[in-house]
Amino acid sequence: MYDVIVIGGGSGGYAASIRASQLGAKVALIEAAETGGTCVNRGCIPTKVWLRAAGLLRSIKTADEFGIDASVKKLDLNTIVDRKSGVSGDIRMGMEGLLQNNGVEVIRGRAVLKSSQEINVEGTALETKKIIIATGSSLADIDIPGLDKAAMTTDQVLEMVKVPSSILIWGTAGPIEVEMAVLMSAFGCKVYLSTETPRLLPKEDHDTSQRIAQAFREQGVEILPRLALKSVKKSKQGYTCTLSGSKERTVEVEKVLVSSRKPNTADIGMEEVGVKLNENGSIQVNEKLETSVEGIYAIGDATGGWMLSHASSSMAVTAAENAMGKTKPFPFHLIPRGIWTYPEVGAVGLSEEEAEKKGIDIEIGDFPYSINGLAMCRNEISGNVKIVTDARYGEILGVHIVGGHATDMIGEAVLAIQLEATTKELASSIRVHPTFSETIVDSARDAENWALYLPKR
Repeated sequence: MYDVIVIGGGSGGYAASIRASQLGAKVALIEAAETGGTCVNRGCIPTKVWLRAAGLLRSIKTADEFGIDASVKKLDLNTIVDRKSGVSGDIRMGMEGLLQNNGVEVIRGRAVLKSSQEINVEGTALETKKIIIATGSSLADIDIPGLDKAAMTTDQVLEMVKVPSSILIWGTAGPIEVEMAVLMSAFGCKVYLSTETPRLLPKEDHDTSQRIAQAFREQGVEILPRLALKSVKKSKQGYTCTLSGSKERTVEVEKVLVSSRKPNTADIGMEEVGVKLNENGSIQVNEKLETSVEGIYAIGDATGGWMLSHASSSMAVTAAENAMGKTKPFPFHLIPRGIWTYPEVGAVGLSEEEAEKKGIDIEIGDFPYSINGLAMCRNEISGNVKIVTDARYGEILGVHIVGGHATDMIGEAVLAIQLEATTKELASSIRVHPTFSETIVDSARDAENWALYLPKR
């Protein structure tokens, strides 16, 4: 009998297996496909290779601002695809080596739950004391007339050797959609970004949405809010997409991006053993990441939420430790978001709107990149740091960054909230000059009403 069986070998399952093994457990990891899951093979890692290429292309095109006359002779997308595949392969190999190093038994095949202590893998019954479900997510099926022939999935984008002349990106206008918009636009594709919501990144702070929307317009991305994709029909130029809203709109494109994702929870015995699911198919868990069935835990995309790799690997540690006897709550409020748009987005905690809905009396600190020394030197002046803080005690409730290195800097905000730092303490901190990180301290000083480099309020 195993102490812990983990179902799914993505970012979460991999981390859960190793952590449980570190704590002395006999662990089996069951994976039906590739080690690394979506993140390593079809998500976080491959997209960053493509976005790195897009960033280099942008730098070359704007090099004249620094006196460099450069041009792009050709684009070899095959090289990008090869590099993407190589990086993913190297990471997979490293993960498999570490699983072996930690004594985790990797079993290839599809797992089906039989009870809280039994799993069937391709006809073989395995017994265990605890189970951690880390089955991840996959592309959702979208039932829109005519879409199947026009569709280009995010998986196909990462393998493309020819960029479509135009594309409609339709969905929630969340992190995946906006990153795809940046990628496709950088390589010369005309991008229409449509969403049923009133704004881009609807789960983020409204200031973040406005800044990214403005950046997109400057980059030539056409934003179509409050519109639902109704139908797709073949035309001479490609496909005619009909969007319905207060006013109907049509756009002619070569492709339509399919990016919506769903939790992988079907046909693995969830309901048969009593694991409760939410309406969207995600697994219900409590603060200790335990499901409705004692001894069965769930983490990552399978539980819905933000569907972020780092959330999954962090949840993995908590679930593994709890499976081994601890009773540790998972800090959902500390999950940061990183979005590799241009400029980047980093966020953690409550937005201004969320804090106000909770009835919290707040103060806002705001500092623009436009007067940050390094941002000016590098001509990356689009962006700001916004801190949402409790007005009475100065507790930091949320931090929202738009600008250069936002995805790296947000880690500083996570630590500040985790350690219950106040804006007063953050405002008295010291940063290297010139760096983008100075904007965090300057924003805290603004919240405390003594910003040195902003006009008096």
